[in-house]
Amino acid sequence: MKRLSIAALFVLLIATIAPRANAAEAGAGCGTGLLEGKRITVEVEGDGPDVVLIPGLSSPRAVWAPTAERLKATHRLHLVEVRGFGGDAPGPNTEGPILEPMMREIADYIDDCIVDQGRPAPAVIGHSLGGLTAMMIAARAPKEVGRLMVVDSLPFFGMLFGPTATVASVEPQAAAMQTMLAARDSAEADERTLQMMSATDAGRAQVKAWTQAANAKVAAQLMYDDMTTDLRPELGAIAAPFTMLYPLDASAMPEAMVDGLYKGAFATAKTVTLKRIDGSRHFIMLDQPEAFADAVDEFLAN
Repeated sequence: MKRLSIAALFVLLIATIAPRANAAEAGAGCGTGLLEGKRITVEVEGDGPDVVLIPGLSSPRAVWAPTAERLKATHRLHLVEVRGFGGDAPGPNTEGPILEPMMREIADYIDDCIVDQGRPAPAVIGHSLGGLTAMMIAARAPKEVGRLMVVDSLPFFGMLFGPTATVASVEPQAAAMQTMLAARDSAEADERTLQMMSATDAGRAQVKAWTQAANAKVAAQLMYDDMTTDLRPELGAIAAPFTMLYPLDASAMPEAMVDGLYKGAFATAKTVTLKRIDGSRHFIMLDQPEAFADAVDEFLAN
């Protein structure tokens, strides 16, 4: 497998959030309630220190519902949703790359509606693809992230294909998966994928319902964007305190393999604290809700 060139790595390392092209890309506006953006919507509720929550691939903001219900009495919550993932119209997300412009819109929203309002930089919590998005913002706009929690996400999806994988080597597989998923009527996950998502029947049913409501073309493009993004060269730029939650279901994968994967993935992240949640698969908040709630509370308290 070919490795990324030094030049390509350098470009990734120094990449910064692009300037706003026009007012339409300036974020979702400010206020409370449901705020309408170009590629995202944001539900704002509660009062207190700011917390931005970003869901994962094909997931609506409802993935954070129990978390939001607990926190809204003490925190001002900004619940992000990608257009096309909550049953709404996908808008511009039906064409072209989505991850980079979506990430910039979230960063601009944080800048406009939190930091520029004189409030401290928020805590940012992201799951899966939302975790990758959160890491991108923390690395490229460090003043906009006060602390960072990532829930089961890797800085490069290709690490799952082996230690020598590169963007170039996984791109054909990413393109094939994009084509396959885009041809469907919805982003509904198959049974094998659902088994990886949650350890319980109830959790798998919930994930299935969310993916059934997600736009297949949006999910396909974001899957491709995720698989062809390698953030490892930028992890060292994350200055915020960084908690990485990852799951272990010993019946599905050996403990040593899981620990090794995550320790290796975040070896260059200077401020990271790895925290394993046992008895869980990808949707930790569904499989181990109490342990997840405790981890979030500890993260926000420090």
